[in-house]
Amino acid sequence: MVSRSKRYQQAASLLDRAQEYSPGEAIELAKKMTHTKFDETVELHLKMGVDPRNASQQVRGVALLPHGLGKQVRVLVFAQGEAEKIAQTAGADVVGNDEIVKKIEDGWLEFDTAIATPEMMSKVGKLGKILGRRGLMPNPKSGTVVTAEDLPRVIADARKGRAEFKLDRTAIIHMPLGKISFEADMLLGNLTVVIEAILKAKPSGAKGQYIKSAYLTSTMGPGIRLDLKAIMSLGTA
Repeated sequence: MVSRSKRYQQAASLLDRAQEYSPGEAIELAKKMTHTKFDETVELHLKMGVDPRNASQQVRGVALLPHGLGKQVRVLVFAQGEAEKIAQTAGADVVGNDEIVKKIEDGWLEFDTAIATPEMMSKVGKLGKILGRRGLMPNPKSGTVVTAEDLPRVIADARKGRAEFKLDRTAIIHMPLGKISFEADMLLGNLTVVIEAILKAKPSGAKGQYIKSAYLTSTMGPGIRLDLKAIMSLGTA
């Protein structure tokens, strides 16, 4: 059994594990239960009622969080020629092509979001094993493979709080919602946008109950079970 600190146990004593909390209640409780000296990330974990092995039941998309994630996002763009100039002008932190591919192959990963133009994907594809396992691989489905004309918009979105979601092998979606230091209404605003995006991304092959359970937690805090009806209502308000 995992040994918990006294501060964790004191914080967890505020939680009724048999209760399902409304989104607002859960956010307030998570803020009360924080017990660390660093600014924890608030996270959403959804158990989905789909089969991750079935190609017609994949859940994937992007949520543009209105209040951001509370951290500076380092943006890398794979581009060449005129697209490279556009990305630099739009404020990307790192822009390049072959030399950046080689740098990543050698172990460099000092970025949070990777974007690529379509013509670069033949080169970026060789990085699949490195970037894919870290959720950094540019992909048309997540809106990170775009034309040169779209680069300024996508780079700006990444700066504002562009959060990707994807069903994992256990049919769970894990999503950051911001920092525990955020005002409660900011976290609720981000949560609302995330739920709207996930409901919108419901695959045609999904049958039965789409979201089976939902938990909100902070980096070092206990999971708070959410009321599913209240969560679903966020996405249909």
